[in-house]
Amino acid sequence: MNGPLSVATIIAALVLAAWYLLRAALDRAPSRFDLLAAVVLAALVVVLVVVAVAGLFDGGRPADTGTFAGYLITTIAFVPTALVLAKMEPTRWGSVILGVACLVLPVLVLRLQQIASVTGA
Repeated sequence: MNGPLSVATIIAALVLAAWYLLRAALDRAPSRFDLLAAVVLAALVVVLVVVAVAGLFDGGRPADTGTFAGYLITTIAFVPTALVLAKMEPTRWGSVILGVACLVLPVLVLRLQQIASVTGA
């Protein structure tokens, strides 16, 4: 897995998580800017997953390819799912949904790195 890309994804997700949870604490619904920021984060995650999938075809496969594929699918689907749920909930709970999703995303990325590093993929 790409180290700098993973770090950038983790940092962006944590910064957005702090922002979304602050907005939730202030009783504010997600704004258009918040939703656009989630879309940008989702695009960053797509790039990360594409790089990880390209690494699978590069010769270095993780020992547990099924688990790795499951984490890839979960990682790429997590932010868009949170975005849809946040748009359906136009209250402060929409901000909570986005904040929690951005807190879970770094865990998914770190887990992908752990699985990939077992075989040096």
